[in-house]
Amino acid sequence: MLAAQQSTFAGRFAVRAAARQTGRRTAVVVRAEETKVTKSDRKTEGLGIAGFGGIGSSQQALTYLDGTLPGDFGFDPLGLLDPEGAGGFVAPRWLQAAEVVHARWAMLGAAGCIAPEIMASAQPFFPEASGVAWFQSGVIPPAGAGPEYWTDNYTLFLGEIVLMQFAELRRLQDFRKPGSMGKQYFLGLETVLGGSGDPSYPGGQFFNMLNLGADGSLAKLKVNEIKNGRLAMIAMLGYFVQAAFTHEGPYANLMAHLSDPVNNNFLTTFAKVGGAI
Repeated sequence: MLAAQQSTFAGRFAVRAAARQTGRRTAVVVRAEETKVTKSDRKTEGLGIAGFGGIGSSQQALTYLDGTLPGDFGFDPLGLLDPEGAGGFVAPRWLQAAEVVHARWAMLGAAGCIAPEIMASAQPFFPEASGVAWFQSGVIPPAGAGPEYWTDNYTLFLGEIVLMQFAELRRLQDFRKPGSMGKQYFLGLETVLGGSGDPSYPGGQFFNMLNLGADGSLAKLKVNEIKNGRLAMIAMLGYFVQAAFTHEGPYANLMAHLSDPVNNNFLTTFAKVGGAI
């Protein structure tokens, strides 16, 4: 793979050099060299493949980030996904699956953190008391002193741990042995939970109720999903920082900024915390 890429780059360099010597722009299609690239012939323009501190060269990243993985963009400066490198201590396959799962949870979390505040502001359709900031609805003191639901927060938290642990163990089992969930009895839903063989994209009537991607657009949908998921992970980080510095929810911060952008922004918030204002 690397040899084929070097051959292609060398051929293109020679063509460009000849064009400069003759003073003309020459258009050449290097068909012979490009056909040698069996695993990947992706273009390098627009790819974020710059190395970081000399760790993980861009050309090496392109040998395994060949465009088949949704949203790879050739960027792996630490070599974490390199199957032959020593950049990471976690299996690349697990990192790929973990990113997809974290992206989906982040999208749910980013919407779930701001939705109660937005809905509480839509009076009289929703009760104002439901607009609790996301960090006040948990059990972590002293912030987690929000309202109780059908039971107290600690009982609810314990129940969530038990249910999530069960779900996560089944997900881990399916990751280790894809399709195993379709062989283990589970209330008659074995066929539905059998999956597609790819733990990150199980599909089926339960995990893909709308049958998305049936028209051949599944690859594009995967890329869109991971793009939105990465943005959601950054948004969740922003929620955490905002809560730590302003002690308010994201919607309250947004409204404060829109009402007075000059005095309520990123710089003034840090200045207030630092004592400059």
